Amino acid sequence: MPYAIRNIEITQPLPSIELDPSEQGIALIVRRSDRPLGFLMQPLPEGSILSSDAIAEWIGRKLGVKILQDSIRDELGVTLDVTTFPTLTVAICTKDRPVTLARCLDSLLKLQKADAEMETQFEILVVDNAPSDARTHDLVLSLPTVRYTREPKPGLNFARNRAVQATTTELLAFLDDDVVVDRYWLNGLTEAWIENPDAGAVTGQVMPYELATKAQILFEQRGGFRRGFNKIRYGQVMPHNRVYPCDTGSFGVGCNMSFRCTVLDKIGGFDEALDTGAPLPGGGDHDILYQVIRAGFPLAYEPGYLVFHQHRQSYAKLRHQYWTWGLSLMAFVVKAYRSDPPMRDRWLGLVRWWFANQLRLLAKSLVGRHSLPADLVLTEFWGGVIGLLGEYGRSQHRSEKIRRQY
Repeated sequence: MPYAIRNIEITQPLPSIELDPSEQGIALIVRRSDRPLGFLMQPLPEGSILSSDAIAEWIGRKLGVKILQDSIRDELGVTLDVTTFPTLTVAICTKDRPVTLARCLDSLLKLQKADAEMETQFEILVVDNAPSDARTHDLVLSLPTVRYTREPKPGLNFARNRAVQATTTELLAFLDDDVVVDRYWLNGLTEAWIENPDAGAVTGQVMPYELATKAQILFEQRGGFRRGFNKIRYGQVMPHNRVYPCDTGSFGVGCNMSFRCTVLDKIGGFDEALDTGAPLPGGGDHDILYQVIRAGFPLAYEPGYLVFHQHRQSYAKLRHQYWTWGLSLMAFVVKAYRSDPPMRDRWLGLVRWWFANQLRLLAKSLVGRHSLPADLVLTEFWGGVIGLLGEYGRSQHRSEKIRRQY
């Protein structure tokens, strides 16, 4: 039941779109002068034809205000001094996935040089995390503008800290190896850092690389990793939000985030007891973004800083992802509750809200009033229970054992 994914440039005449006989829906990435402005998605009968008028009506109804805002911005003639953009390293932490890594690198290399005569605009660093063979090393060796380093200790946050140690630039951006950067990615990243020179971190938009399976479509219908198409600047307070900044999921996603290196040094880098791989493959992005805010630095979200992520293709892997979300979130919550006493009331409020919300979603799913299947809600809920019951402590012991081994 694949969905077609199409880019629509609204400054050009709108096309009509005809679905293939196998396609059962459409997703539109709407752009204005190449800047991503919105994402629209809906099921359609096989072989449907969307006329240009129908597309125009759909875009106008859903994104009219956003298009007007962007047009006003252009009319005001806001320009940025790109000569003030800091030096940048882009790090990809990977383990035994040379095929997806090659795809990610290919998209980055297209942006690394504006043309063949120019110097590279940023460095690319591949961190090979506890590899079982030489395929990643050999791939990087064939790419003269990509740097390679190896982190023997298994675990994503071990690899991220290796990237921090190996970086000499002012900014460090992290990408997962299963993403492809958008052609506007570097523009969005540049814009965000110039507009927010005091920020400690910048996160970006994440959209689907493909919508080829039921699991991928279901995940994207739930909202996927998208955080909207409005710029957001997070500070130390958020009025009318009683748990801020503990609701860290709103800040962004770890597969597309960047940091000022002096800030990473100040907060001590990444907690190596989170994002360890199995059995705790998450929580590291929640934690590092929370630490940036708690250290007193703003955090910016920029929708033009965009990547495409390959979501889990099978339902079984999607269910496991929901389990790890609950597990990782609550492991991080326990860590933050222990280490940040002034925020404890807010953390308790977040935990109460999260479990109550999961139970509400479960009830709606059981009576058919929610699009998310009940087994996914229950899986995430149970992962949260296990995470709350000592997973962070267990992970600390595992991480310490790994350090002793290496």
